[in-house]
Amino acid sequence: MKIYNCKIISASLILLFFSKFISGQTAETVPNNRATIRQKDVVDIFQELLSRELRKDSALMKDNGPFFSLIPVIGYSLHTGLTGVIATSTTFYSDNERKKNSRILINGNYSVYNQYWFTVISNIFFEKLKLHLTGDTRYYKFPTITYGLGPKSTFSNPLHIDYSYLRFYQVAFREIAPNLFVGMGYNLDLHWNIEVDTVPGSDLDQFVRYQKGNQSISSGISLNIQYDNRKNAVNPQKGIYANIQVRPKLTFLGSNKNWQSLLIDIRRYLKFPVSSNNILAFWSYNVITLSGTPPYLDLPSIGWDNYSTTGRGYAPGRYTGRNLIYFESEYRFSITGNGLLGGVIFGNAQSIPNSISDNIRPIIPGAGFGLRIKINKYSGTNLAIDYGFGIRGSHGFFFNMGEVF
Repeated sequence: MKIYNCKIISASLILLFFSKFISGQTAETVPNNRATIRQKDVVDIFQELLSRELRKDSALMKDNGPFFSLIPVIGYSLHTGLTGVIATSTTFYSDNERKKNSRILINGNYSVYNQYWFTVISNIFFEKLKLHLTGDTRYYKFPTITYGLGPKSTFSNPLHIDYSYLRFYQVAFREIAPNLFVGMGYNLDLHWNIEVDTVPGSDLDQFVRYQKGNQSISSGISLNIQYDNRKNAVNPQKGIYANIQVRPKLTFLGSNKNWQSLLIDIRRYLKFPVSSNNILAFWSYNVITLSGTPPYLDLPSIGWDNYSTTGRGYAPGRYTGRNLIYFESEYRFSITGNGLLGGVIFGNAQSIPNSISDNIRPIIPGAGFGLRIKINKYSGTNLAIDYGFGIRGSHGFFFNMGEVF
């Protein structure tokens, strides 16, 4: 139903595995302190390989950034063919308090099947003004596949669809207590030029029941409460993040019909063992349809969260329903003493109940492992390379700029 994020890293990055990278010490990423300077990242390795300076000396770098990372990637999957990707991450501190770093992710993708998509994700803190701004803007032109609703859908009878899509989510938060924010925002999901298989079947019947015509508009406000005491959202070392969002879609704001959903996103990070820099992380992500009938393409779906990272082990859109209950845990550990390489093991479980009163079964499990390559030691940005697997033979590689959650 959504994009298939199955990429392979470019040949230039593969050279990193043969570089001399075992030296130095680890430390929590804090811009421009001595421990961070002793770490190594991709830029340090290329400076050694090329015997030339590729960035300013760390002692001359401004504490507030910006710290910019760019990775060109060549990808491949059965659904996209060869894909070219430009992934960028920019982190910075908006003022001298430097309590929380801000982040902007900009990604562009194009495949040989003439599929293209563009995303801008922002998370900006203004400490002095006690403001926190978040944004999620996307444009897609992406022929893809959906497998029908519920947990019992199979690969045997996919429904091919094509559409153009614009997402525009913006929220402005105000801090009312330390690390506690309330806010209001606007959410727009616009699908148009929707084309779908005309072969009769249960999947087509489900699609037509939810998706009327060749376009849909879901437009409405969002009411938000958020707690976030993480210092670095790019690579959290400890802390709690919780976000609760009520999202009524309203016809007087342009929506095709009235409907409401509830988003609950909770994350916890612990050092384990306490004396190490290894992290045990937990994530609960839930989307509940409170009332009304969303368009098919706006239903909760695996891999369709803000960062498209839920459900490693499954193609995005593999499971879709009126409600999504999701839990994941991950253990992050160092491989090299200088912070250049790390690893993760993870497990997740999801359920697609028709209503929240249903018995939350069956559970759809996933698991896997991955490698982390330090792209920028000043922002803590890693290139995440994961292999995940699930039930019914589902498996694949998943790539992300920054930690998955």
